[in-house]
Amino acid sequence: MRNIVIACGGTGGHLTPGIALAQNLEERGYPSWLFISQKAVDTRLSRKYPKLSFEAMPGAPLIKSPLGMARFGHGFLFSFLRSYRFYGKIGADAMVGFGGFSSFGPAMAARARGIPVFIHEANRAVGKAVRFLAKRSTRLYLPEGMHLEGISPDVIRNVGYPLRKEFRRIPKERARKQLGISLSDRLLVVLGGSQGAASLNRWVKDQLEPLAAEGISTYCLTGMNKESSGVVQLEGMGGQTVTNRFVSFTDEMNAVLSAADLVISRAGAGAIAEIIRCRIPSILIPYPFAADNHQFLNAEFLERKGATIVCPEENMAENLLNEVREVMFNEEFRTTIRRNLFALDNGDVANRISDDISQCLKKQALHDPVQGGILRMIG
Repeated sequence: MRNIVIACGGTGGHLTPGIALAQNLEERGYPSWLFISQKAVDTRLSRKYPKLSFEAMPGAPLIKSPLGMARFGHGFLFSFLRSYRFYGKIGADAMVGFGGFSSFGPAMAARARGIPVFIHEANRAVGKAVRFLAKRSTRLYLPEGMHLEGISPDVIRNVGYPLRKEFRRIPKERARKQLGISLSDRLLVVLGGSQGAASLNRWVKDQLEPLAAEGISTYCLTGMNKESSGVVQLEGMGGQTVTNRFVSFTDEMNAVLSAADLVISRAGAGAIAEIIRCRIPSILIPYPFAADNHQFLNAEFLERKGATIVCPEENMAENLLNEVREVMFNEEFRTTIRRNLFALDNGDVANRISDDISQCLKKQALHDPVQGGILRMIG
């Protein structure tokens, strides 16, 4: 019996691939536990999966200030101690970390226990924490074509981003019926990620009238605790009613994306993976203050593949509305983007990671049947 702990909290982009992996492992009969943060976004999403086991762990991101360093140190210490005890309690066989501050303490506790550590980096820039953990890991999972200096190629696997089992592209007609959106609308979806994006929310509000004049309705995911939800209706071309929806959070992201004609989004790895799966043309606005500029690198890679348009945030006011018009009314261009997105779909990434973890544990059992004084039979 393989008992696997998955540390994946902090943001939706870290939590959802952990859930995807846990779903696959549980289907194989491998008990899994997910370590999440104490943030509201983690609590809300975890409630959707009552059959999975979640453990809220202390922790705080590393912020370079005296207070930020103190909070990080405090969170690391307590997450390390709680993880260490938890591994002993369940007899953990492996720990999988999906990056972020919530992975650091559990990964170091696993190392202290002699438990194999598997690290997944979703972005096209590897942060300091992942670099540190990678040198102490059994396996490092990276995006397509990426390597890491100082890490043996034998340790690295290029796999992509795991998506939850239920996250599937659905027909536009069914998606719009599910959301209560007219099939005749030209729909622009605007996403700021699980935390929302104030600049994208503000841009949508500023452009409601010119968008309505073009017959373009909007669905804006504002982010939890950012702004209130609501509906704004305006008169569009020919006197038609154009409906604009502002929603703080949704559990139906595959329906929202499948309903869209065009998406404006931040360039987190999770958002890009979902856009690829749903084959939706997009304009990506990388968050300019993302660690190691990873969102720009994510977006640039997709643009080089002919699968998106990148608009830097500083150019939004001047260029974004024209970009929306050009893409929204150019069906041939959108068809080309959808075809390129199809070629980029990595398929069932969670299944490939599960296979790899299982094989690694079997090899370890053959070479080192006694670990930490506990006999582990893995077959």
